[in-house]
Amino acid sequence: MNYTWKLKSLRRRDTQNLQNIVVQTYWEKTGTDENGNTGTFFGATPFELNTVDPENFVSYEDLTEEIILSWIQSVVVDGYEEHVNLQITNQIADKVSPVTEVTSGFPWEPPVVEETPVVEETPVVEETPVVEETPVVEETPVVEE
Repeated sequence: MNYTWKLKSLRRRDTQNLQNIVVQTYWEKTGTDENGNTGTFFGATPFELNTVDPENFVSYEDLTEEIILSWIQSVVVDGYEEHVNLQITNQIADKVSPVTEVTSGFPWEPPVVEETPVVEETPVVEETPVVEETPVVEETPVVEE
């Protein structure tokens, strides 16, 4: 599995002695398997103000993504790192072989026969044009006696 890290955002705070101290980070770690399937874990790592060493403080303007990721990676170790990697592996497994939820049609149930609705065709009725005809009047012959 190949892993890549990316910093998504951060929060910073000022104190009386230092400016723009990074106090919160939001990051992602993406794993890619040998077939190109990926899974991503999104994490958040805080940094307490009281842990900042003023003698080794890196000003905000001099920070790089690599520096901040190294701080994060120094925290994401041991059991936490195993947890992160397992979540990524599980995401990939779900993509490769998705889980299907079954809510009916269990093997112990009788099969459900789905009836296809019969659609009756409505006959097309063409209207015959009305032709006005002159009524035929039959004349009765007059018989003279």
